[in-house]
Amino acid sequence: QLHFVESGGGLVQPGGSLRLSCEASGFTLESYTLGWFRQAPGKEREGIACINNSDGSTYYAASVKGRFTISRDKPKNMVYLQMNNLKSDDTANYSCAAVQSAFRLTMQNWMGLLNAGFGSWGQGTQVTVSS
Repeated sequence: QLHFVESGGGLVQPGGSLRLSCEASGFTLESYTLGWFRQAPGKEREGIACINNSDGSTYYAASVKGRFTISRDKPKNMVYLQMNNLKSDDTANYSCAAVQSAFRLTMQNWMGLLNAGFGSWGQGTQVTVSS
């Protein structure tokens, strides 16, 4: 059974940085495309970054491109999200998730599969950006 534990969230001022971590268990990263999505109160889930197992390619939502970086540590079964230049609009609960795939998935593919029920995710960590 896939299990995720996210950490690293908190309160940060606009312009600040946070690094989220996700410890995955119950599977190895080899067969999965991993990523992060976020959800703010009253809003739909938004896929923000994913990283493909097949070739290490990464995809980002336009709202975070250039500010956020996703990475992984296969031996440790960890996925990270470095978030820089945070804005108030980044306030949300951030969850890591995995979709099993032998092929490269774009951000749209990955989030579509998650929303269709073809994946697993954790409970998330709260990020609040406020002065």
